[in-house]
Amino acid sequence: MQIAVLGAGVVGVTTAYYLAEAGHDVTIVDRETEIARSCSLGNGAQLSYSYVDAMASPAFLAKMPGLLAGIDRAIRVRPPVNMDLVRWGLSFLWQCSSDKATRNTIANLALAQRSKQLLDELRPKLNGDFGFKAAGKLVLLRSEREMAHARETCKLKAEYGNRVDVVSMEEAISIEPGLAHMPGPYAGAVSSPGDDVGDSRAFAEILAQHLQDTTTCKIFLNTEIDKLLVEKDKLKAVSTDQGILDADAVVVCLGTWSPALLKPLGINTSIYPARGYSVTLPPGPHVPSASITDLGCRFVMSRIGEKVRVAGFADFVGSDISRDAGRIQELLEIAKAKAPGAADFAATPNHSWAGSRPLTPNGQPIIGPTSVRGLFLNTGHGSFGWTLACASGEKVSSLIAEQFVATEPQHHRKQYPSASPSLT
Repeated sequence: MQIAVLGAGVVGVTTAYYLAEAGHDVTIVDRETEIARSCSLGNGAQLSYSYVDAMASPAFLAKMPGLLAGIDRAIRVRPPVNMDLVRWGLSFLWQCSSDKATRNTIANLALAQRSKQLLDELRPKLNGDFGFKAAGKLVLLRSEREMAHARETCKLKAEYGNRVDVVSMEEAISIEPGLAHMPGPYAGAVSSPGDDVGDSRAFAEILAQHLQDTTTCKIFLNTEIDKLLVEKDKLKAVSTDQGILDADAVVVCLGTWSPALLKPLGINTSIYPARGYSVTLPPGPHVPSASITDLGCRFVMSRIGEKVRVAGFADFVGSDISRDAGRIQELLEIAKAKAPGAADFAATPNHSWAGSRPLTPNGQPIIGPTSVRGLFLNTGHGSFGWTLACASGEKVSSLIAEQFVATEPQHHRKQYPSASPSLT
């Protein structure tokens, strides 16, 4: 089959890889001029397999009044009021029950564990360094109440194969001595030794090169996607500013740009952009080896080779980018105050980034077929795109095979005619 993957971020490129592994002819299309230049460019670098908890939860619901009042520096809520936001907000609130939060987190944990297995299998095949390190992770907690909640959550995660432990601050410092230079105050931490770090942009670039070197995969960058061409509820082609791309199937991996492409077809993804920020700096004298998450301040730190990535915040500001510079500076100030020796915060220029992460109300990515035959989604990963990319790509590849095998005559199965792969 000829399959078009729309989006050349880490989710799109891994999707293309698993489709190519299944024997399909794959074409990747993206409006950017280079691979992974949107959310995959400056994310927190954490492969956070044990910490993919859904944002919608009773704990988050309890913080809502403070968030709306602007008390929490890590989250800003200043979106334009429209029906899309109202519907998304109501759906988010509906997911904030204990039962739903547990179910959503378990679903993400299963996907994350599979993703870890797949990346471990894939790494030896790649020629290049993307800063991968089995670093482990520590999530810093500020109160006994947070510690008690974390113990309950860790019990749940242990049932699903995640090695996570709640440790005292003394134990956390013995695991990661760099924490001794973080003033806190902290009550303790959640330790997840099985979590890793890596540069998702570098990974996507290396994997894209691997695809071009070893498969028939084609990559069209600097190509605007205009619309999807559908006839009688069946996908026919993709219209771009470079021409028409024929395809037997299409996978939309466009993150926060997915809703605009799909809305004319009556497909509602319930994705809202949650804006995040990062800076990449030289390491400081007390840079942690493990990746660190300060849960209260909502920022993370990861060492990637000879640099430190500081990322954080979740702003619900719609498409407004006017506050990006100020928010990046605020992130720097908070990280410097909480971890003064972790990075060279005086380094100039620092490599700063701001981007909108595609968040669904239940915190789960949208992976699978749509009402249009031949059109599939792999989007809505929120801040877990890098963590869940491999398993998401494998899953959508499997679902494509199921749809086409199930609807074709027995004698045609696994013998898929390819549409024209060219942009004309």
